Amino acid sequence: KNIVGVVLACNNYRVVDLGVMVPAQKILDAVKAEHADVLGLSGLITPSLEEMHQVAREMQRQGLTVPLLIGGATTSRAHTALKIEPHYQSPTVWVKDASRAVGVAQKLLSREQHDAFVAEIRADYAQVRERHAQRDVGKRLVPYHVARQRRVPIDFAAQAPAAPKQTGVHALAPYPLADLVACIDWTPFFATWELAGRFPAILDDAVVGSQARSLYADAQAMLKRIVAENWLEARAVYGIWPANRVGDDIQIYADEDRTQPVRTIHCLRQQADKAADKPQFCLADFIAPAESGIADWVGAFAVTAGIGIDSRVAEYERDHDDYNAILLKALADRLAEALAERLHQRVRTEFWGYAAGESLDNEALIAEGYQGIRPAPGYPACPDHTEKGTLFDLLNATDNAGMSLTESYAMLPTAAVSGLYFANPASQYFVLGKIDREQVVDYAKRKGWSLAEAERWLAPNLGYEPQGSVEKAA
Repeated sequence: KNIVGVVLACNNYRVVDLGVMVPAQKILDAVKAEHADVLGLSGLITPSLEEMHQVAREMQRQGLTVPLLIGGATTSRAHTALKIEPHYQSPTVWVKDASRAVGVAQKLLSREQHDAFVAEIRADYAQVRERHAQRDVGKRLVPYHVARQRRVPIDFAAQAPAAPKQTGVHALAPYPLADLVACIDWTPFFATWELAGRFPAILDDAVVGSQARSLYADAQAMLKRIVAENWLEARAVYGIWPANRVGDDIQIYADEDRTQPVRTIHCLRQQADKAADKPQFCLADFIAPAESGIADWVGAFAVTAGIGIDSRVAEYERDHDDYNAILLKALADRLAEALAERLHQRVRTEFWGYAAGESLDNEALIAEGYQGIRPAPGYPACPDHTEKGTLFDLLNATDNAGMSLTESYAMLPTAAVSGLYFANPASQYFVLGKIDREQVVDYAKRKGWSLAEAERWLAPNLGYEPQGSVEKAA
């Protein structure tokens, strides 16, 4: 969103940036008050997608006719065609990246190009919907009760879970920034600037190499100042607790007696039709079941490298220095990811200690060549963002790391990462995919939600059309 604003402003468009997590009515009021020619919505996390649907519906209901541009990390052409455009009769266009924003705006506001461009977009989106409908014909999901019988087969008795060297919650704040520089994964940094290619090869790329080298040099110079002058503060908190699987959930206990549950981590199970000998993955499968009597553990973490960033960004913005404002935000994001990587490494080798002999360079760490996983709520294996609330409560992340959650479960500061730790050698990442109503009803019951609440939070994964039900799951 920041880059789009800069690109448009540099092409003589006046951009009114309302910020993040703005209520729908405030957005529409601003469109009217500013006499806007175009409205752009950006989505970073999946709850933003549902909010976009709501904004589109409200625009239609309130009689707005300005073109609607859709962009951001979680959006796509297919999602725009299937879920947003049908709700708004005026032009709705997905903008793939910031570099295309100017061209799209020009065509929409051009008397000569508008009609042909809108007709082309509408025809394209109609084809997307038709292809999607055809693909859905015959697509099958394994019934949830069958999927549960096909859990990941792990013999916990044959290889007992590794007992942690230390349990409970531990804060590491402030965390030394100098320790994180070597752990930075630079490839996503260039993707932030829409420069495609893997680091370090991108520096010599025939097309973008010159730009990449210039950007990298600027980033290195700023990074040195960030570390030397303590522009940012990094904080981390992690916890390891006794745990066991109960159904498709993970029960966390107060102590090793395992008689007093303190929290439940709710998990979802794959239902895509597979060969009968292929497991239907669920994160809970990687934890020993309670009925086995085998002791197991689960971990969680929350880290940020964004403490103090707001004042620095504000200084750049007061000087109309958008480039360095965005550069600082991008580096803070990279440092937060580096802290997540470094902390996980220390958990494996020191704090939990199940891989004490591990010796991996940064390339191997980025390639995830280690035992265990750290899935994050909101990502493919556990798409329910609300599970962050459980993690933040367990970790007391606000007091221990200065982090908080918004109503849509986005993390503040935004340069932040949180997730779970699984140590089992069989644990692996997977994509949940679509799920059926049977599982959604069951999940709603486990979460204490109405069916409508569950369908709202799990909307991208629904393998059926919800009926707008408000009944309590029974």
